[in-house]
Amino acid sequence: MSASGGTKAIVAALAANLAIAVAKFVAFLFSGSSSMLAESVHSVADSGNQGLLLLGGKKAQREATPQHPFGYGRERYIYAFLVSIVLFSVGGMFAIYEGYEKIKHPHEIEAWYWPVGVLVFAIIAETFSFRTAIKESNAVRGDLSWKEFVRRAKAPELPVVLLEDLGALVGLILALGGVSLALATGNGVWDGIGTLCIGVLLIVIAVVLAAETKSLLLGEAAGVDDVKKIEDAVVDGRTVTRLIHMRTLHLGPEELLVAAKVAVQHDNTAAEVASAINAAEDRIREAVPIARVIYLEPDIYSESAAANGVNPAKNPDGPGH
Repeated sequence: MSASGGTKAIVAALAANLAIAVAKFVAFLFSGSSSMLAESVHSVADSGNQGLLLLGGKKAQREATPQHPFGYGRERYIYAFLVSIVLFSVGGMFAIYEGYEKIKHPHEIEAWYWPVGVLVFAIIAETFSFRTAIKESNAVRGDLSWKEFVRRAKAPELPVVLLEDLGALVGLILALGGVSLALATGNGVWDGIGTLCIGVLLIVIAVVLAAETKSLLLGEAAGVDDVKKIEDAVVDGRTVTRLIHMRTLHLGPEELLVAAKVAVQHDNTAAEVASAINAAEDRIREAVPIARVIYLEPDIYSESAAANGVNPAKNPDGPGH
């Protein structure tokens, strides 16, 4: 995912949520609807989330330092994880509390046209934001399904915005349903039930976001396509004859570390090996431009070691295998 694409989607979502938050809160003041209060807090939380994503993107651009030699690319993962926490605590738990209170102490909705009008406006605004996120995601997700895109994306911003906007739209429909049923029946319990459903929805989305960003924080390897490109680029068939084993790790959404042990001819000179290693690094960077940190270790391939099943995960610095 390009940084610019993610930023465009975040800014669109932020603008929509700020406008919606103000409108929902005004509607709550005039109508007393708990669904509107929960939705206004939801929009405020979403606005804060988008602010966190923008801040994370800004901090991730800092130059590497001696203390952080691989840079700050993972800042984007940290702030995306914070988003899931905010969505859970501020949005989901508050909505559940409000829903419970409204079910326990229901009251009729006043000035019904305020919540209904604001919810219709909010649905239109959120649809615009969701459409922008879908458009930016389509530019980078390729043949992946939406589920696969959310699970495999190395840049967290678009999946976060997609899930937030989807949750916002479903939440607005739930709020509109709760308000409509409360108005039709004259029973404010339906407003509370709608609010409770919004809270459960937000918590489910928060858990999904937390699980995906946790995986990124722990460190994920390159995607299958990039791994294949790197494997094809390493071997030149002359000096570098085989890829013995390789590890990749995302230092950030757009920065990849590649560490590999490669087989060279036993009679090559040191100068020939050094030249071949440099050429292999150039081929890797050409094939996968985000591979910015590359460490290649030359070794002599051993058929016997390979036959004995040496495990590079347990002994990555063992003899050629």
